[in-house]
Amino acid sequence: MSKFQGLDLGLVVRGHGRHYIVEDTAGQRLVCHPRGKKSEAVVGDQVRFAESGDEGVIEAVEPRRNLLFRQDEWKTKSFAANVDQLLVLVAVEPVFSESQLARSLIAAESAGIRAAIALNKTDLPGTDTARERLAPYRAMGLAMFEVALKADREGSRATLQPWLAGQRTFVMGPSGTGKSTLINLLVKDAQAQVGEISQALNSGRHTTTTTQWYWTDETRQAALIDSPGFQEFGLRQIDAADLYKFMPDLRQHADCRFHNCSHTHEPGCGVRAALEAGQISPHRYRIYGEILEELQRKNW
Repeated sequence: MSKFQGLDLGLVVRGHGRHYIVEDTAGQRLVCHPRGKKSEAVVGDQVRFAESGDEGVIEAVEPRRNLLFRQDEWKTKSFAANVDQLLVLVAVEPVFSESQLARSLIAAESAGIRAAIALNKTDLPGTDTARERLAPYRAMGLAMFEVALKADREGSRATLQPWLAGQRTFVMGPSGTGKSTLINLLVKDAQAQVGEISQALNSGRHTTTTTQWYWTDETRQAALIDSPGFQEFGLRQIDAADLYKFMPDLRQHADCRFHNCSHTHEPGCGVRAALEAGQISPHRYRIYGEILEELQRKNW
């Protein structure tokens, strides 16, 4: 039996530097600090903590089911742990980056987390163009939703609710796509859940600078985890030779002559044959090439 077994078990619902908000099994939230200098907990972690006055000390992080993160040459940014699924929210306006979309889906695939895409603002004129850009993802079998979170609140809620029910869903997407609107639509007491403790932790910063856990039902079974908008999305955690395995449209055609085919120039490459036959989107193949080059670049 672990020496931490007798301690309270809590869920990290927000983190800011070395301060965390931990929710205990009764639903009460308190500010906790990690024992020692390193703070390894992320939102979604189950932790063992000890109360100390009106605050707490995190003594241990329980083993994780999964971890969603991005990694570039300089640092690793963990988003959340122990999530069931990822919802990538994109919008008709502002025009979304297909590279960012692809990268977030690759990160989810490599972490073993199922994903879906929601296209917001479908009441706007550019919807057909956005839909066309998303066609390769629909063809890959990804769950796809079309919503107008502001223009059709009830219709949007009805579209998303069945997929979100009973799941812990991480919501990702660039700023301006409607993440706050989504949270306020699906979380009745969103402001209360952020709460005064979080406001104090955030030292007056805007609330989306930090990942935040929201329960969407009173039984605390379903949750939305909101993350800050991201600009860059590095995938240095992935081995270059494995990249294609996390892109389902490339993976299904990777029946190549050479087992270590890079799918860029070798003869007898199934991926390039599928590209030429129109079975793989040129945009997706270009993104594969860009990320592959990034992963092959050595840091000396």
